[in-house]
This record gives sequence, structure tokens and C-alpha cells, in this order.
Amino acid sequence: MIDHTGLVVSDFAHSKTFYIHALAPIGYNLLAEIPAAVTGHSDVAGFGVAPKPDFWISSGTPNRPPIHIAFRVDSRAEVDAFYQAALAAGGRDNGAPGPRPHYHAHYYGAFVLDPDGHNIEAVCHHADTPS
Repeated sequence: MIDHTGLVVSDFAHSKTFYIHALAPIGYNLLAEIPAAVTGHSDVAGFGVAPKPDFWISSGTPNRPPIHIAFRVDSRAEVDAFYQAALAAGGRDNGAPGPRPHYHAHYYGAFVLDPDGHNIEAVCHHADTPS
């Protein structure tokens, strides 16, 4: 099992704002912030479903190549809402919401590039949740 993951961003404040808005429709909230003075190396912010963050961003030199992170959601409507919110927050389209049958029969996902070019996805694996 994966307990948590994260990525490095070039503009911490900008990316934190992006993720606050992009992840809200899928139930993820900013749950923790720890300044560099405490971590000893960089500012970090943790997002997730209370009580525990499982997605972290930290300030620094962004990962190269950019990272792909996919968030599993329960409905296709959440995929659509994530995509719209991420674009409104400054994300760039990298694949509009829709079926991806080349992955599997019920795969429905949307992809956006965050401010550093990381490929962020919301994906639903259920056939019974129409968009």
C-alpha cells in the first residue's frame, strides 16, 4: 500500500493555491502546512481527506521529468468537476474528461498539467456513474 506521495514545485504559494482549488471537487483539502524552519529544508503542504494528508507538495526545484499523479474518485461527475476546477485554477489541459478504453473498459479520466507541468489526473473506474 502507498501511504503518501508528493512532488516538488517551483512556486510554493502558487502551486498550493492551484491544488487547493483543483482538488476541492474530489474531496481533498489542505490539511497540513509545515514551514522550512521546521522541516529544515523546504516548505511543505499536505492535502487529503481528513484526518491524514496523503499528497504533499514541497518547495524547491521541480521534479524532472515531471511526475504523473492520479487521484481515484467515485464518480465520473467528480472527474469532470476536477478538470473544470483545475483549468479555472490555472492548470493546462492534458486530456479532457472521457473514457479511456485502452486502459480498461470502465476507465474514465481527465488530465491537467499543474503550474510546473506535472500531469495530474482524476480517474473513475466505475461504469455505473454517468458523467
